[in-house]
Amino acid sequence: MTKWRPNRQLEVYLFLLPNALGFIVFVLFPVVFALGISLTNWNLSQSIFEKLPPFVGLSNYLNLFTGSSSTLFRQVAGNMVFYVLSIVPLQTMIALLIALALNQKLRGMKGFRLIYYMPVVTTIVAGALAFQLMFDRNNGLVNAPLWSLAETFHIAIRPPDWLSSSMWSKPAVVILTLWKNIGFTIIIFLAGLQSIPQDLQEAAAIDGASRRQRFFNITLPLLSPTTFFVLVILVIGAFQLFDEAFVMTRGGPANSSLTAVMAIYNTAFGAAPRMGLASAMSWVLFIVIFIFTVLQQRLQKRWVYYETTDG
Repeated sequence: MTKWRPNRQLEVYLFLLPNALGFIVFVLFPVVFALGISLTNWNLSQSIFEKLPPFVGLSNYLNLFTGSSSTLFRQVAGNMVFYVLSIVPLQTMIALLIALALNQKLRGMKGFRLIYYMPVVTTIVAGALAFQLMFDRNNGLVNAPLWSLAETFHIAIRPPDWLSSSMWSKPAVVILTLWKNIGFTIIIFLAGLQSIPQDLQEAAAIDGASRRQRFFNITLPLLSPTTFFVLVILVIGAFQLFDEAFVMTRGGPANSSLTAVMAIYNTAFGAAPRMGLASAMSWVLFIVIFIFTVLQQRLQKRWVYYETTDG
């Protein structure tokens, strides 16, 4: 056994230094800088290093809740509620069901796992453009069966105008998001399923437990730490949704699919840039994500089961 020498602490710090510097420069400093900017009225017209922008205190935050930006803020908040309540449960349940199927020991299963994971490594621009064509009201693959059904049976069916309707634009973004990201969630669930001891399943089967009983009494409880991790990641990802809506709908029509990050981007770099207000929006989003993460951390004690082994 190698004896610890005090002078080795310098070696440890030197190995940690690159990562620490990266965190300070690219994470900590921008976060603190954004907090300071959120208290000013900086519009990017002048360099902040030449002259400090006017200090406005909490005016930007009050503007989001009671001022001229409150209408847009409430609309974006409603959109985000829809995204979180649709993406998180759907992606969790669908990914778990597919992971259960892909966890079977059958020939060719590795190929199916690769197929489900391919959208994850596909560029979002290519995927969004493909889905734009699929969601075309008149010639898209999604509405084609409905048009054929209407013509065949002379039914007055009006297929959804996915990308130009305030009602259907958010579901279109959700479908694209599920297609793009569900493969990552499947891999996480597969890792969790394969970490469950098989002797527990075999013992329960010998005792006469059905597949349903084994799933709800063994698989789900032992999979709860993985499920907790997935829920935390998905909630954070849903609040930070940007690429899918930005490429496919540009937040429209009439801001019906606008996400929080898109609103921050448009406010900061739009025709009339308001970096102070955008920074305030960023901090509000950070606080919301932080609150949801803390709540999930607290609630996990009620349903997350960690297997312990006696040493």
